[in-house]
Amino acid sequence: MFYHGYDNYIKHAFPEDELRPLTCKPLTRDRSNPLHYEINDALGNYSLTLIDSLSTLAILASSPSADAKKRGKALSYFQTAVGALVEQYGDGGDGPNGRGLRATGFDLDSKVQVFETVIRGVGGLLSAHQFAVGDLPIGGYSPRKGQQQRHVEVRVKWPNGFVYDGQLLRLALDLATRLLPAFNTPTGIPYPRVNLRYGVPFYVNSPMNYEDEGEDGICQPAQQSSSEATETCSAGAGSLILEFSTLSRLTDMHVFEEVAKRAFWAIWDRRSTIGLIGSGIDAESGLWTSPYTGIGAGIDSFFEYAAKSYILLSGASKINESGVYSTPSPTTPSVVTAPADQESAESFLRVWQEAHTAITRHLRRGKNYIHPHYIQADLYTGAARGFWFDSLSAFYPGLLALMGNVDEAIESHLLLTAVWTRYSALPERWSVSSGSVEGGLNWWGGRPEFIESTYHLYRATGDPWYLRVGEMVLRDIKRRCWTKCGWAGIQDVRTGERSDRMESFFLGETTKYLLLLFDPEHPLNKLDAPFVFSTEGHPLIIPRNARSHSKPSAEGSVIKEADLGSCPIAPPKLPFSMSTVAARGDIFHAANLARLHLMPTPNNIDSPLVEYSSDHPSISISDIRSPSNYTYFPWTLPPELIPHNAACTKIVSRPTFDITFPTDPSVVLNPGMLQRVLNGILVHSMSGLRMNMIQDVPPSPDDHEDKDLFRIQAVNNILLGKDEKVFLPNEIVSSVLNAQDPNFQRVRETSMLDLVIDVKSPDPASSSSEPNSTTSTMTPSSTASLIFSESPRNDVNCVSEPDSSPIRLAFNSLLQHVNALIHDPNPPQPQNHPPSNRLYLPAITPSGAGAAPLPDVAEALGPSPHGGARGSLIWDRIYLGDENCATALPAHVVREHQILVLRRGGCSFSQKLHNIPTYAPSKTSLQLVVVVSFEDEDGAGLPPGWLIRPLLEKVQMTPKGLARRNPIPMVLVGGGHETWDALTRAIAVGIKRRWKVLAQGIGVGNLIIT
Repeated sequence: MFYHGYDNYIKHAFPEDELRPLTCKPLTRDRSNPLHYEINDALGNYSLTLIDSLSTLAILASSPSADAKKRGKALSYFQTAVGALVEQYGDGGDGPNGRGLRATGFDLDSKVQVFETVIRGVGGLLSAHQFAVGDLPIGGYSPRKGQQQRHVEVRVKWPNGFVYDGQLLRLALDLATRLLPAFNTPTGIPYPRVNLRYGVPFYVNSPMNYEDEGEDGICQPAQQSSSEATETCSAGAGSLILEFSTLSRLTDMHVFEEVAKRAFWAIWDRRSTIGLIGSGIDAESGLWTSPYTGIGAGIDSFFEYAAKSYILLSGASKINESGVYSTPSPTTPSVVTAPADQESAESFLRVWQEAHTAITRHLRRGKNYIHPHYIQADLYTGAARGFWFDSLSAFYPGLLALMGNVDEAIESHLLLTAVWTRYSALPERWSVSSGSVEGGLNWWGGRPEFIESTYHLYRATGDPWYLRVGEMVLRDIKRRCWTKCGWAGIQDVRTGERSDRMESFFLGETTKYLLLLFDPEHPLNKLDAPFVFSTEGHPLIIPRNARSHSKPSAEGSVIKEADLGSCPIAPPKLPFSMSTVAARGDIFHAANLARLHLMPTPNNIDSPLVEYSSDHPSISISDIRSPSNYTYFPWTLPPELIPHNAACTKIVSRPTFDITFPTDPSVVLNPGMLQRVLNGILVHSMSGLRMNMIQDVPPSPDDHEDKDLFRIQAVNNILLGKDEKVFLPNEIVSSVLNAQDPNFQRVRETSMLDLVIDVKSPDPASSSSEPNSTTSTMTPSSTASLIFSESPRNDVNCVSEPDSSPIRLAFNSLLQHVNALIHDPNPPQPQNHPPSNRLYLPAITPSGAGAAPLPDVAEALGPSPHGGARGSLIWDRIYLGDENCATALPAHVVREHQILVLRRGGCSFSQKLHNIPTYAPSKTSLQLVVVVSFEDEDGAGLPPGWLIRPLLEKVQMTPKGLARRNPIPMVLVGGGHETWDALTRAIAVGIKRRWKVLAQGIGVGNLIIT
């Protein structure tokens, strides 16, 4: 397959970029239409297909051949191709040999995309260089010893007379240097395109387009005439580290690694508060240009490079430890070395782990949707925005397998296999909801991602299922894509119409992964070293002589061994079966989601190989005929791989239902009935309100449920993310709901409530807060500014502190909840009211013989959606004690204060209450005891916001040992020092009871009654 495409490229297209396999002509840049980005972004007029094919030729050179005469064919091709490339573009040096037939290096008037040029051009040259000098293995090929050291010229004479002395590395350096002007941006995010000769004259705001002389700097006139869009994508800006780090380590020019890392972290630091990154971002402003996110086009390789950067850089020194720094020139950007916590290999692993967690939480739909798959979602809320996947996202199962998430990878790959089985290719975009091609994107251009994932899963599991999948793919490509001059793409996977283009990645990746899949003994498959495949399929490694011998980073100790990820041991095979995957109970769930059971049986012969096969016995009937049926999945699966008692498990379907409230004739329906707040929807009127619910929320211990809870997934057709909530004001609910309605019933929480505190604002001119006149203090702590921050948080730039304790994180979560109700993230105009100082702290009542009911007082109101506090709080006399374990409190404390605040610990809760003297109940005497739990006590390891309910095992007693006639109510709150500081400066305190809603007797997890 590879040779058929490569030989025809050399014959009909070289030295141009790509081949037109239908017309047997070269494909070149579209100079008549500079905006034809589909062609011009990748084709730089530098023999792209040849560069992309070099590493495949090197890999082929290690594969056994049935014909002994052809065993050296691939190596000979590789060495000849390197010589041909040098002939066209020179040897990358400054001398007379630096000029080739077409150009001196890559001094070409070609505006190309930075990302495509790095992964195809720079990556292809670097990988081929590493094969040429022995950094990567070629069977039977051994360059002379001692000449692979840095700073020493390599000289290897090949049988064809060509002397290799590092030409490919110098050419890679030349090409990468021409891309550096794109990185000179305020954000560090590179511009999407650059001219290989002239730099970035089309970006009018680039510092490189201003004269150095003059007071203000003057834009050169020739550069003011046109401008270029500055929007790039997360994948394009953040997927450069593998190539640029390898180049920096081989040349000691660290500017490449520096700018690549700066771009990566510029993308990641702009993730949303729920951990997702967008697809489009402006390189100059750093603002997201699209609110959509997913795992496919525009985002895909960012996740890939986060994981693989950890592998590639493991054991290598940080670039600021080697003592060698590049000196930026007038055409290269000045960069600042990244912080230490962004330099280590482990930092990239943490990014992958956090990104994978966010993807699993917000983008992955589980088994309750027939079969697990990934969707498109809102960047800020996680709400569903599209129910399709694209062919680029087929890389994800392979990445999961590489990082040890094998079961999730197998599930994801099954659906891709089913869709390939249906179309004998992967359409560019396929809709899970409709079961058809999405938006007319019906082509397959020879993309390698599905084969790549198949390869990685076979390496992780050794299951023959993946060999059968590979065989299916191989036969389908031969049957549908063969032409007499190469391999065509498929313009329409439904009709078989072909396109007149053989993309460079077909030879650079697709054929490479197929070869490695079927050759388990290949040296690369046996290489015990931290090498990676780039997103263009080029193997890269930082050789030992380019690594530092410094001690491992202290950062590495932060990550536990269990968090690093490893491939689990394969489960035992079922009796009378050879494949664990084929024996899975959910194997046909994916086939059902792909609608294979609805497909007709094709019996026609529809391959261009029919005529060619008449005198070529190597072409079998399987190569030219479509599968006879879809009974086997994939269709090449032989019966011996299927267990004798194979059965499919029942497809799970989660209950869903809609609730529609009647329309109130006196209410005028308008958009103001619903208000978007930071973490959900605030409902102002229930007239005509419609809620769509699904039962998919695992219950917490406080829910006292043995079933999954319902979740509102849409309100009036507004889709919600999994972490978004619907807020209903209590006064609205109480006037509308019918207590006997089984579909929507309000029930008071028996143990949880909110402790409401009005806090005196801290004096910015003072380093310590003075106690207010109504608060007695004994042990005031330093003020925690975290509690009182009322400014709206930026969705893009807000990042949690990595060293925050669980209790501190609980307060972060709480404050987000309060601010969400107060602040609209997109207000129509600036708010004029002062920031609110009212806090709502989760509190829990005790259980046991000594528990007393809460006072029967007016409850505090929930936060106002317009900002500030609503209403006043009833208790304004607060006393802060200590643990209250040793002696009884003075009698005047309980007579003159309504709230008593105690520290948890030192003795039991019952003992604390025992040391409170008796008093006559009145409105001004003690009403409530608040016990504050600190971080170092039991329960600190609970999830944020969770509290353990106190137990008062004895009836409350007075200090004199008598049963207390009027038991004292008590609540427990968390937060430790932050809560204590808040109560130190409290002006008033109240309580607000919590309510929950039951739908058909089951709780609704994301419905909050305020």
